[in-house]
Amino acid sequence: MHRPLLHKSIDVIGRICLAAVFVIAIPVKITKFSSVVEAIAGRGIPEPLAAFLLLCAISCVIAGSALLIFSKDQKIGASLLLIFLIPTTIIFHIFPFQPKAVFMNLGLIGGLTIALTRPKLTDGDW
Repeated sequence: MHRPLLHKSIDVIGRICLAAVFVIAIPVKITKFSSVVEAIAGRGIPEPLAAFLLLCAISCVIAGSALLIFSKDQKIGASLLLIFLIPTTIIFHIFPFQPKAVFMNLGLIGGLTIALTRPKLTDGDW
């Protein structure tokens, strides 16, 4: 396999794997919208605001995942996923502390931070 094609293929596979965690969460947020709103409201956020935040979260996850996978410059996608993931981790997994969820999310935050901070790669960089 031609070296640049191999690097590009590995890069795409990595971005698909990173985005997959978010993509699989989308259907539940949509099909069980009211239950998710109740869960958010259960954390002390007023229900109308919880519904709005959930709509924003769904939008961030859909757009962020698509941009992370398909965009040549994945920074916007990584940013949108971080905008979703950081508050979600704090609201749902810090109090009460859920170590498995927190550390899994920290790993995702690390991967998204790498995607966000790495330079835009061009064909000449391979």
